[in-house]
Amino acid sequence: MPLPQEQQSYTIDDIFALPDGQRAELIDGQIYDMAPPTATHQFILFELSLTIGSFIKNNNGSCQVALAPFAVFLNDDSYNYVEPDLSVICNPSILDEKGCHGAPDWIIEIVSPSSEKMDYGIKQFKYRSAGVREYWVIDKILQKVTVFDFENDDMFEYSFTQKIPVMIYNDQLEIDLSRFA
Repeated sequence: MPLPQEQQSYTIDDIFALPDGQRAELIDGQIYDMAPPTATHQFILFELSLTIGSFIKNNNGSCQVALAPFAVFLNDDSYNYVEPDLSVICNPSILDEKGCHGAPDWIIEIVSPSSEKMDYGIKQFKYRSAGVREYWVIDKILQKVTVFDFENDDMFEYSFTQKIPVMIYNDQLEIDLSRFA
């Protein structure tokens, strides 16, 4: 019986060396290719950014909204680099021109069939362990939103026809995705 071969471990330098236009994420030294987003994905993302950005602005908030492609260096290492669909960062000290160095307060991923395992499994674990406070997985096919409230160790599921409360804003902000139902 042959010995198992050692698995190649990649770093952020390998991500930056990818050809122009090729998007990938790096989790624990493994590269995961990213499929191009669909039109519906982009429409939902745009709606979310408008709603969240307006709420922050109208309440004189200091948080920043960042849309993919936006670099998030979750850990203080060279083996983790992600590009969440939407990140809300409330600590300006972790932001610079390269991206976010640490855990955003809120991350939203819009799942596709090719990213389902990543978004519900690997990323959920990584985001929780990195200190993300709230994580949403939006499934446009099933028209549901899974909300992971990591601060309170809770999880909720909503349909697109329900208003979805944002935990990090103490339910002062609700997201309405009914237009996509």
